[in-house]
Amino acid sequence: MFITELASPEFGKTDFSTLRTGIMAGSPCPVETMKRVQSDMHMNEVTICYGMTETSPVSTQTRLDDPLEKRVATVGPVHPHVEVKIIDPETGRTVRRGETGELCARGYLVMLGYWEDEEATRDVIDSARWMHTGDLATMDDDGYVNIVGRIKDMIICGGENIYPREIEEFLYSHPAIIDVQVIGIPDPRWGETICAWIIKREGAELDEKGVKDFCRGEIARFKIPRYVRFVDSFPMTISGKIQKYKMRETEIEERGLAELETA
Repeated sequence: MFITELASPEFGKTDFSTLRTGIMAGSPCPVETMKRVQSDMHMNEVTICYGMTETSPVSTQTRLDDPLEKRVATVGPVHPHVEVKIIDPETGRTVRRGETGELCARGYLVMLGYWEDEEATRDVIDSARWMHTGDLATMDDDGYVNIVGRIKDMIICGGENIYPREIEEFLYSHPAIIDVQVIGIPDPRWGETICAWIIKREGAELDEKGVKDFCRGEIARFKIPRYVRFVDSFPMTISGKIQKYKMRETEIEERGLAELETA
């Protein structure tokens, strides 16, 4: 929503002087977008929340007196009376500060379970009542959480774990790019390769070569998108959540790719 507002042709004609605060939530907010909301939309007291419907719905949130970098680049510390931990999805062990793992939450806010679906409930809530979110996150030494992606969205290219959010954040800094989503698609040699769907600013000149040139020397070579698709919009749910699996399906179908069988 904020990305669309900032890109609107009417944006420069709108008076934002009476705006002060608000909340960002629902999907990861690019750092550059958050900075523009604070400066260009006059929302100096906007905060970022993280959570899910199953956790009623907020687990972490930035605070008004947090340093600017914490407010734009994290989803804040844990809420009062709530526990969070970040674990290795394979072993279940808590990872060290700064390391990536699955974010889990526990406390009064966790749902009792899915209605009449015990199996689905057991898939996400363990015996110790930890809610396994499926989101990949890190926590810094001050207890601030940063969401780096979804477990199911992680790309494994030639044995390297690649988090789409990192590439998306970098591409957001390109002046011609309004919005971007990065996905993994099948590759017979590397297992998966990177594809970026990009929405350009109206009238901007940018092609696939320009995107790759922008990345070279700034991010690791194996993180540079192999494929780039320019689109006017992304497939979304009714509630506005982006459906990356539909992007993947489109790429597989139109590029004549095949899902790889794995052991």
